[in-house]
Amino acid sequence: MHVPDVSVVVIVYNDAERLPTAVRSVLDQTLHGVEVVIVDDCSQDRSFAVAQELEAAHPGRVRAFRLPENSGGCGAPRNHGIRQATGTYVMFLDSDDVLERNACRNMLDAAERTGSDLVSGMCVRVHLDNRWGKTTEWYPWIYSRTRTLESITEDPDLLVYDTLSTNKCYRRAFLLEQGLEFPVGIHYEDLLFSAQAYVAARRITLIPNHVYYWNVVEKAATKSISNRRHEIANFVHRMEIHRRVDELLAAKGFTEIKTAKDAKFLKHDLVLHLRDLPLLGDAYRQEFARLANGYLAGIDPAAYDNVTHLQAICAYLLGKEDWDNLLPAADAMINKGRLTSPLAERDGRVYWCAAHIDDPADTEARRILDVTEQGFHTTPLSSLALGNRLTSYEDDGRGSVTLAGSVVNPLGRIAPEAELKASLEFRARRQVGVRSFSFPVESVRHTGDTIEWEGTADIGSTVRPLGIIDAVWDVRLKLTAGSDRLTTRVSVGGLDLESAARLRVRPRLTRLVSDRFEPEVTKKGNLSYVLIAEGPAAVRTQALISGAMHGRTAGVVKKTLRRALRARRNLGSGEQKVKVYHEVFSKLPIKKGTVVFESHMGKQYSDSPKAIYEEMVRQGVAVEAIWSYAGAKPTGFPKEATLVKRWSWPYLRALAQAEFWIDNQGFPLALAKRPGTTYIQTWHGSALKRMGFHEPRTKAQGRAGQDRFQAAVNRFDHFLVRSEHDVRTLAKGFRLRDEVLLRTGYPRNDALVEAHRAETQSGERVRGPLAAELGIDPAKKVLLYAPTFRANADGAVEGFEFPFDVEEFADRLGDRFTLLVRTHYLNSVSLPPSVGDRVVDVSGHHDITPLLALADGLITDYSSVMFDYAVLDRPMLFFAYDYDAYAGDIRGTYFDLKEKAPGPVVATADELFQAIAAFDEADAKYAEARQRFLTEFGEYDRGDAARQIVEKFFTRSGK
Repeated sequence: MHVPDVSVVVIVYNDAERLPTAVRSVLDQTLHGVEVVIVDDCSQDRSFAVAQELEAAHPGRVRAFRLPENSGGCGAPRNHGIRQATGTYVMFLDSDDVLERNACRNMLDAAERTGSDLVSGMCVRVHLDNRWGKTTEWYPWIYSRTRTLESITEDPDLLVYDTLSTNKCYRRAFLLEQGLEFPVGIHYEDLLFSAQAYVAARRITLIPNHVYYWNVVEKAATKSISNRRHEIANFVHRMEIHRRVDELLAAKGFTEIKTAKDAKFLKHDLVLHLRDLPLLGDAYRQEFARLANGYLAGIDPAAYDNVTHLQAICAYLLGKEDWDNLLPAADAMINKGRLTSPLAERDGRVYWCAAHIDDPADTEARRILDVTEQGFHTTPLSSLALGNRLTSYEDDGRGSVTLAGSVVNPLGRIAPEAELKASLEFRARRQVGVRSFSFPVESVRHTGDTIEWEGTADIGSTVRPLGIIDAVWDVRLKLTAGSDRLTTRVSVGGLDLESAARLRVRPRLTRLVSDRFEPEVTKKGNLSYVLIAEGPAAVRTQALISGAMHGRTAGVVKKTLRRALRARRNLGSGEQKVKVYHEVFSKLPIKKGTVVFESHMGKQYSDSPKAIYEEMVRQGVAVEAIWSYAGAKPTGFPKEATLVKRWSWPYLRALAQAEFWIDNQGFPLALAKRPGTTYIQTWHGSALKRMGFHEPRTKAQGRAGQDRFQAAVNRFDHFLVRSEHDVRTLAKGFRLRDEVLLRTGYPRNDALVEAHRAETQSGERVRGPLAAELGIDPAKKVLLYAPTFRANADGAVEGFEFPFDVEEFADRLGDRFTLLVRTHYLNSVSLPPSVGDRVVDVSGHHDITPLLALADGLITDYSSVMFDYAVLDRPMLFFAYDYDAYAGDIRGTYFDLKEKAPGPVVATADELFQAIAAFDEADAKYAEARQRFLTEFGEYDRGDAARQIVEKFFTRSGK
């Protein structure tokens, strides 16, 4: 008898309708040696009958089994499937999901090639109730490339994050030898089974292919087990599974994995349940705290260092059962960016709350509750999303509602003397027709840590929805405090709106469709209203409309309506704009003398494009200069230039008709450059990290991805380089022809060359007006700390975390040095009030060149700013605290920084402080190394790069 290559165990319970689709995804696999083992968990519908029909229709390929009684979970049917499977390998599939068509083939090939006990591929979540067809890859960084692990200790992230059993292929003999089975009678069985399999496997192979499509319905009437978090039994099961996994890891001595798992518990498992706490009652909270705190007591304290500040704060406050401060923290975690606590300041540090931090017996309070680095004390008030909790809700049973609430006043930043005004805004979530209606708030007053407000909204006579399209309306409070204007969502908090009346409204289309506003709490706990039908006439009309919607005429109407809505929706979409750019704007004549400038994708007026533009102005070159900007409002851009918002219609038209493009990073990849347009790419720095086609990630993109990348860089007509190092690295990485290269140096460095030349000739360093603007003490030396870009494991941009204690720097060295901190433009930083003017955040200065000219020394890690600063021949320190991880990253580096660094390379904060203390000594010691560094990496920076570009392309003598 032929043994199947793979047995796919399909489990089903009361899912007769979707079962055939799941089974079909197995039968249609490109690998033919696949059998289907259906196990019905004693369904009450036709699931087993459907399974038998599938067995009869596909003899030899489908077998159906039924458990004698319902097990209440996934463990028992999967275990039965393992026992019934005859294939060399086993996979699992739920009846509401499907396999990718090549899943079995790809996983079998990997298993046979490597001899692995377990092969895992990428799972994709398919959001079925999302109108845009949203899909999300499940922890994609784990599956960035094919790799084989000899032990789970080589990549703990796999056990910590990907705990699914369904995106994996197991050698059946391995499961039987190890006695691996799913736990029965308890939920979250995947967590334990996957952990046991990972730990027992002699070899694990990961493949980057999609293998499993996990269908998700967020608004399902019947929630899945894992989504019924409001049931305390759900949390009981989760805790038990985690304890069993911990016991497994302890038995194997996997301490590092346990710490990583603890961190994941704090920022995922616990967070899932904390999100619901503001909406649940006291009895649930008390039992939840009892269960959670018993487990939290065994969490490795080091795990708290690997989670966000709010995740750590919530876990800490839960341990204290401090509901007054925990519930606002949970609200802030649900609504990212919202500040829900009035905060407290002690000894120059800012804390989430005043509770606990003054208790000398609580050694952890200040460390965990410290939110100084979040910058709440320095961020402009208008940029803070202040928490606004509803404290009272009353309606008149007809069409009027009176709301009262409390807005957080962090650190008393809304001064008592500030004049207060407010209004309530009811805003349609779908922006059609009239977008919002506002009502003045009668009472707004200071009450210390909060701003209290109360207002009445006569919705029945004022709010006029269309009646069909704009069904959901959100509530906001618009608060004016002195010169600050703040907009906040209204959080329901612990108020019970179950008994609230439905408010009468008058839709503009007809009352016969909908005539009531019903208050609703959103998933994030905010107040909204949903338009519904309540009156008999409205209910009858909706029934008639519903019936008519299925007729032939309705089909034509719906098709026309969908087409119109799609056209309207797509008019401003990226796809439509790209189409118009190529088919309309690119047919218009090119406007001679038009130059579009862009720096860092419109985020700044800076860098070499700025230097070239200002050289044009100095020379009086007659061009139409157009600068692109990103964000709501342009700041710092030249007033005499034309400004266009990136990706706006004027931006696209300007690019299509421009004679020149000048930028330092890359105009949108989807926009082709016209033959009559000259693209001058100044680039934004010499390379330490591998770039372009030298990057493994680019090589792994496949032919289509590589072709798109090549087409983008092929747009460059000219590419500026500052050394032959750039030629060997950047130019080759981008596969640029030699005739494209302009060996001019970087225009942005002209000012640095001139500063060094003037200093050498006069023997005097002139700090200029920027020093006065920043309040620099002339008796102190100025150090600039400019680290490279930082992202988290997902590649997401986060606030920058200091790798050394700035307060310690201020205390130890602040009498001799002023430290300027300038993060990468994609990162942000916040300094504690205690450092005063000894450490200054200059990240808001878009153009780094004046900061480089001001600094007596540079501290960096791997940033390309090192190459620019070398022009000044001033001391550099390299704080490479994570050098091995950085240099050993998959991307790789072009050279060993430790070998060529023109200054001390240090790995610890103490070594950094010692090197700064010996600043003058290092200056003399590394003088020759700095010259070698400049010769190798800045040989073409001669101070005339901008002039060369302008004369070559924009003056009569040059053209």
